[in-house]
Amino acid sequence: MKRILNSLLFKVFCGIVIGIVIGIFNIEWLNRLLLTFKGLFGNFLGFTIPLIMMGLIMPAISDLGKNSGKLLLITVAIAYAFTLFSGFSTYFVSDALFPSLLQGEQLKVLEEQQASTLTPYFSLDMPPITSVMTALLFSFIVGIGLSFREESTLNSVVKEFGDIVKWLITKAIIPVLPYYILAIFAEITFSGQVVSIISVFFKLIVILFIMHIVLLLIQYVIAGGVAGRNPFKALLTMLPAYATALGTSSSAATIPVSLRQALKMNISQRIAGFVIPLCATIHLSGSTMKITACALALMMLQGMPYNFELFAGFILMLSVIMVAAPGVPGGAIMAALGILNSILGFDEKLQGLMVALYIAMDSFGTACNVTGDGAVALIIDKIAKTKD
Repeated sequence: MKRILNSLLFKVFCGIVIGIVIGIFNIEWLNRLLLTFKGLFGNFLGFTIPLIMMGLIMPAISDLGKNSGKLLLITVAIAYAFTLFSGFSTYFVSDALFPSLLQGEQLKVLEEQQASTLTPYFSLDMPPITSVMTALLFSFIVGIGLSFREESTLNSVVKEFGDIVKWLITKAIIPVLPYYILAIFAEITFSGQVVSIISVFFKLIVILFIMHIVLLLIQYVIAGGVAGRNPFKALLTMLPAYATALGTSSSAATIPVSLRQALKMNISQRIAGFVIPLCATIHLSGSTMKITACALALMMLQGMPYNFELFAGFILMLSVIMVAAPGVPGGAIMAALGILNSILGFDEKLQGLMVALYIAMDSFGTACNVTGDGAVALIIDKIAKTKD
């Protein structure tokens, strides 16, 4: 019970409920206070996004290079291919299902709908030190450059900067998110749109759970075909890791269980000990699925134009960024906020709704990620045995 009460999901749920109640009672001074807090934290979030991207991507890429080898490159390639498949298949399925699923649900532009008299007490601009794309390109250049250097003072600086950014996410941003979401839902309820949002939440949770199961079946059929193993038996073997991830919402925290179950699939100790911890960081098929589907749903609700070319660029970039997502609850969506803004045009309010949607389904996505790690390990184990 204590773990449940302290979980981020429970806190976000409470934030949504309390926000709706506050919006219903329509207490003007309280709504203005929450609007002020939302504006300040939203501006702070915008300021930190380039820092988060640089702090996560630079050390992630440089570390991959330092352990470089053919097996590492193959593992990264397979994890990236699985993640890309997840993103593109999610887009096509969502584009086919969501128009009928969300029929009659129309979320008008939030700024046009919010009460004209409701304004924050004050605001404070916090411009980011650089643009998202500049931060992304800079991170790639520095990370790739460091990956070719055996020893570098800059690498120590980059690693320490990454540790600071992870501290920022886990101690200063994630704990405040439930209050931020509370403020967002208070404003949405105040503007009379909460029914549409909650309805979409439940529909997306159901459809994404089904899509996660189908994705895992496909991954294990592929892995079973490559490794010459029964895919369904292998998937059943990894179910304890799935159940553990549902409770922890953290890929990193599930590594011991994932490793144990990988060994039960007769994967060698050497390969399991290498692939499982690595894939806990670089293989996020479930997270990519959630972000892609939720982003498309919100764009449909807002009446924002979209096409395959737009989402193709988004998915390709998202799959790279997911490599840098830390193994903490909510880490993947924090790393993705930058391209949600720069590529899809998500403003502060839509980013807040994305965070709420993502965290509401965080444990399901994490469970899909870690269970899929077993499929990657099966393929790598077969490749390694072939080479031996």
